Amino acid sequence: MRKNFHKAFLLLSLAGFISFNPPQNEDELLKKKKAEELAHKFIIVDGHVDLPYRLHGKMEDVSVQTTAGDFDYVRAKKGGLSAPFMSIYVPSKLQQTPGDSKALADSLIDMVENLTTQFPDKFALAKSPADIEKNFRKGLISLPMGMENGSPIESNLANLDHFYKRGIRYITLCHGENNLICDSSYDTTSTWQGLSPYGRKVVLEMNKLGIMIDCSHISDNTFEQVVKMSKAPVIASHSSCRFFTPGFQRNMSDEMITMLAQKNGVIMINFASSFLDETANNYSKNKAAEVAKWAKEHNVAVNSPEARAFDEEYSKNQPMKLTNVEKVADHIDHVVKLAGITHVGLGSDFEGVGPTLPDGLKDCSQLPNLIYILLKRGYSENDIQKICYQNIFRVWKDVEKVARKM
Repeated sequence: MRKNFHKAFLLLSLAGFISFNPPQNEDELLKKKKAEELAHKFIIVDGHVDLPYRLHGKMEDVSVQTTAGDFDYVRAKKGGLSAPFMSIYVPSKLQQTPGDSKALADSLIDMVENLTTQFPDKFALAKSPADIEKNFRKGLISLPMGMENGSPIESNLANLDHFYKRGIRYITLCHGENNLICDSSYDTTSTWQGLSPYGRKVVLEMNKLGIMIDCSHISDNTFEQVVKMSKAPVIASHSSCRFFTPGFQRNMSDEMITMLAQKNGVIMINFASSFLDETANNYSKNKAAEVAKWAKEHNVAVNSPEARAFDEEYSKNQPMKLTNVEKVADHIDHVVKLAGITHVGLGSDFEGVGPTLPDGLKDCSQLPNLIYILLKRGYSENDIQKICYQNIFRVWKDVEKVARKM
């Protein structure tokens, strides 16, 4: 037994699987090996990766390993990430000028399409679960797309059809501010007390077209109204459990998670430390208050370059205490306890939360670390398969079925 253990340890070390102190027992070693195998055996869907907006700020060749960011082809292949939803993120500030939101969304979609034409041996578009399965068999990384913020729809429902034809398969109804569709979890003005009259039309049109409704970022009132109104299951593409971060409206309460499950939906856990851990969340709140105070004292906007510089200096001098990969598993455990194994997935928010990612999940190459923790906690291969992709595939297919009947 001892001889076999050392042989297995040597093989894993050579493969680069172990970069820390050797495990203390053979069972731990075998679970690490199994985690690596499963990460590449199963499709892994990530509900939210902000790569397009990162490249919008500074173009990089992500077909090779980059020094910046959390995602590129090399690291995705290493970690087994086979289907990251490309977030077509549109900042709330663009809502003020008609046409700006839609123009940016189209530009970011162009960028994703260009990745697949420039590197056809590495990336491929995906507009359905079947596309992802086909690409996976070919060894390609699928790039399905979801739009973060419904502002590019503007006041024209025909734009929903436009974006569906361009490959958008979920839409996060709003972002950091209320918009024409609904109220945001981050905005305290409660413009609509949930969905606007126009927003109700948007929900039904999304059902009709087969676009998944993403409830991340929306207010509690909006969520309740969407769940009651939608004819199809809904998702939260990158949210975590409010149970661990009391008072943080951006995360989902136990009641919301239960409602989501009753609708046959799925919550995809966000990896940001401030979403996972109360201490990190309190740090974020305190920092935001300090930045707002400084901005007011210096008569500048909170999102001004000067205020952002102060924010960066604050973070440098008083860094956030990060959580670790175990905490992501805690959130998965909590959803499973509340709603069952069929209602949880992964929505990292890679490229969107940067330095706040937890130890053990610093980028997409480290996804096997999470699978290892789940194996340690007694999750079966079938359970892990559901978390990695089967749950979101079920919702996606259900949404398509509803559309065909409407």
